[in-house]
Amino acid sequence: MKRTERILFSVYLLVLLAGSCVDFFDIAWGTGVWFGEIALTWGILFGVFCVSCLLVFTVISRVIWSDASLARVLDRLIASRRRLKWGRWLLAMAVFALPIWFLQFTVYGIVFQGLYLRLGIWSLEMFFISYLLTREDHVLIDWKVFFFLLVLTASSFSISASLKFVTDHPFSLGWSEGNRLWDYSILYGRDRYDYPADQPIYVYLDLGRRTVGGLAFLIPGLTIAMERTWVALTSILPYIFLGLAAFRFSSRQKYVWLAAVLWTYLFLKQGPIHPPLVLFAVLVALAWRSQLWFSIPLIIFSTYFARVSRFTWIFAPAIWIYQLWYLDISNNLRGNDVAPGRKYFKWSTFLGAFAGIFLAGIVVIVQFNGFDGIRYFLSSFWISPELIRELLTQQPLLWYRLLPNETYGSGILIGLIYATLPLMLVLLYLVISKKWMINVRQRWVIVLPLSAFLCVGLIVSTKIGGGGDLHNMDMFLIGLFFVAVAAFYNGVKDWLENSWLEPMWIKVVLVFMVVIPSIGPLKEMRSYDFGSAGSWLVALTDVANARSLDLYPADEVVEESLAVIQAEVDLAKAQGPVLFMDQRQLLTFNFIQNVPLVPEYDKKALIEKAITSDDVYFQEFYQDLETGRFSLIITQPLNTPRKGSEYEFGEENNAWVDWVAKPLLCFYEIERTLVDVNVQLLVPRTGAVDCSQVLP
Repeated sequence: MKRTERILFSVYLLVLLAGSCVDFFDIAWGTGVWFGEIALTWGILFGVFCVSCLLVFTVISRVIWSDASLARVLDRLIASRRRLKWGRWLLAMAVFALPIWFLQFTVYGIVFQGLYLRLGIWSLEMFFISYLLTREDHVLIDWKVFFFLLVLTASSFSISASLKFVTDHPFSLGWSEGNRLWDYSILYGRDRYDYPADQPIYVYLDLGRRTVGGLAFLIPGLTIAMERTWVALTSILPYIFLGLAAFRFSSRQKYVWLAAVLWTYLFLKQGPIHPPLVLFAVLVALAWRSQLWFSIPLIIFSTYFARVSRFTWIFAPAIWIYQLWYLDISNNLRGNDVAPGRKYFKWSTFLGAFAGIFLAGIVVIVQFNGFDGIRYFLSSFWISPELIRELLTQQPLLWYRLLPNETYGSGILIGLIYATLPLMLVLLYLVISKKWMINVRQRWVIVLPLSAFLCVGLIVSTKIGGGGDLHNMDMFLIGLFFVAVAAFYNGVKDWLENSWLEPMWIKVVLVFMVVIPSIGPLKEMRSYDFGSAGSWLVALTDVANARSLDLYPADEVVEESLAVIQAEVDLAKAQGPVLFMDQRQLLTFNFIQNVPLVPEYDKKALIEKAITSDDVYFQEFYQDLETGRFSLIITQPLNTPRKGSEYEFGEENNAWVDWVAKPLLCFYEIERTLVDVNVQLLVPRTGAVDCSQVLP
């Protein structure tokens, strides 16, 4: 063991154990009054834990800094592994599953939220399974085994975190989660609603996301748990499909191949990127290195669906395929295409892209009936100074969200650097060390498109309503991923196979390429059950109350709440329409029955119109409120305090308060608030009401 390795390991162990003690102290504090706010039992546990950490650090430090002691310990561990024979595989599988079970399915996953404690659990898991599955008799842990298992365990955490909201709980699990399920249902499941079949239902969501999220509604008798399972899978499978399409299977290097596929999921999930764009990228990956008769239709379809899904995505497939084609000629440093099967890659790129745009235009023309459709289609491509100014001023640009803020802790810029720096360092190292040979023109093919994607993503991320994560950096992240794919097929695949020969610092960077995307999922793993243990969990987690833990309420509370809402709806629908501004999934999955659908004024549409100050839209809304059109409105509990940028989504809150909450509470009054399920019932105020002072 080299001196540098010993120093790095000692520092890591010290920081991990010290941080774990701090995390354990946070758990113990607030449990009693024996010492400060620590109960006697938890005080003893805390003391035992810290003493154990100190002993572990002392013993391991003495072993690794003594060559003789280290050699003896390694020999004994290797001999013990040899005696286990095939039993080591069973033991490794048990160790692999244990952290997922402990953090995701037990009550202690809610208690042990500290990052250092969770990193400690992951570190122990990595040590044991890497030790158990290393085949060589002369080493304790093989680097290739360690790195592959690092990717595998990291992926298991991310998949588990993505599935944590799979439940049959009928009420919304987030601000817009329930209504988003309603969005998905309209394309293939609108027959679930009491609404005239010949009248359209407007959904404030692009066609691509509605198509992907709504596919499950083709299943007869779909339940809310099934749909949530499908939604969770759409945040997993498209990334896996992209990895499978980009990295072709190699039996000789199957572990490198599988690690690359899983890393695709880890890296791009940092967005997270909307599934339709990832699926468009899958088509691009399949088109690459394929015959023109196959690749051009794929580019056409990907461009078309990108165009009808989101305007900013329109040129992304063409740029990605161009990058892949051009970077795939690395063996010729002059930049000439030396692969006969790819001689016409420029034509495949541009022909496919323009054909896809043309196809989108035909659809628009048909929808708008001739000349109006042509004018609309052409105007969508005319970028005038007035259009640019309108796009930039339609919604406020909150530039401060590029830097650390309450809405997104690290800020978009630092968060993006955090997510991509390890990969960029590896790519830069490969170019400088000439392990990946690219010419000047190829470097520009990397830099220029990524710069364009970066600028678009940063601007969109600063628009009010955005900046809560990196999902608006989607084209940049996928573009950077495709650069890595091109490098993989031009020498890097073999380099990865032999990366154990590389300097220690590059190994550390490779580890960070896996660990950084996994920190979020590692922290997110937990259960939302155990509502009956609310008071005990409040003491251990130091939250204000049980509601802060977002635990699902008990079944009897849920049933009682549904009964109250059904009874109120049955009484109100005879007096007029009932508006489910929120919780529309209760209609989708028949939790609330026999009520005609009112498709207008979905809360997501309202907040979007509020942040754009759409006065025309709200005049109709206020008129409906003033006339008491709705006999009952189901919404989230409404609050009216305004907030600043020092609060999470402060500007969005203010828009909601000014345009929605205050007018609603002026024209309507609170009939009942169901706190446990986050539902409020509003009814029209009686008598004349003057709300002119509260309207924007």
